[in-house]
Amino acid sequence: MHLIVGLGNPGKKYENSRHNLGFRVVEDLSQRLQAGKPIQKHRALYAFAEYKAEEVLLAQPLTYMNRSGLAVNELLCNHDLDLSKLLVIYDDLDLSPGAIRLRNKGGSAGHRGIQSIIDVLGTEEFPRLRIGVGKPPPCIDGAQYVLQPIEPTDQGLLNEAVERAVKAVLLFVSDGLEAAMNTYNQGLSSPD
Repeated sequence: MHLIVGLGNPGKKYENSRHNLGFRVVEDLSQRLQAGKPIQKHRALYAFAEYKAEEVLLAQPLTYMNRSGLAVNELLCNHDLDLSKLLVIYDDLDLSPGAIRLRNKGGSAGHRGIQSIIDVLGTEEFPRLRIGVGKPPPCIDGAQYVLQPIEPTDQGLLNEAVERAVKAVLLFVSDGLEAAMNTYNQGLSSPD
C-alpha cells in the first residue's frame, strides 16, 4: 500500500490558498481514482483507492500545517507502512510557480509542515513532491503569502502543476520514485 499525503489546512478559509496545493492534489487523485468514502481518523481525512493493482491511501492531515507530522505518523503506524511507500505533497516558495520536483529525502527548507513530519518521524528520509508557488513580493511575509488566495494570474499555472503532480503521483505508485523523478524532474510529460 502507498500513503499519499497532501499537506494543507482544513477549512473554507484556506481552500484556495497556495498552502493547500497538497490538499488539491489529493482531492483530484480521489476523484480520478474513484476513492472510497472518506474516513476521519488518525488526525486526518483519508480514503482508500486502487491504481494498477496497487492499494493507495489518500490523506489530508486535519492537524493544520504546523502539526502535520502527528497525522502522518499515526497513518504510517496504524497501517504498518514503510517510509518508502510514503509521498508527501506540499507547496514550495523556492520553486517558480507551476514547477514540480520530486525528491527522496531532504530538509524542510523552512516549510513548517515538512519540519513537523521530520521532527515526529525522526528522519528526513521520506519521498516528497514539491509544487512551486514562487517567492512573495518584498512587502509580504512568506507565511502570509502562502495563506492568501491564489491570484488569477497564477491560477492557470498552479492548476497545470496540480495536474502534473497527479500524474507524477500515479507514476510513483505504479513504477516507483525513481521513474517519477526521471520523468517529472526533467520537465518531461508522461503519457496518460
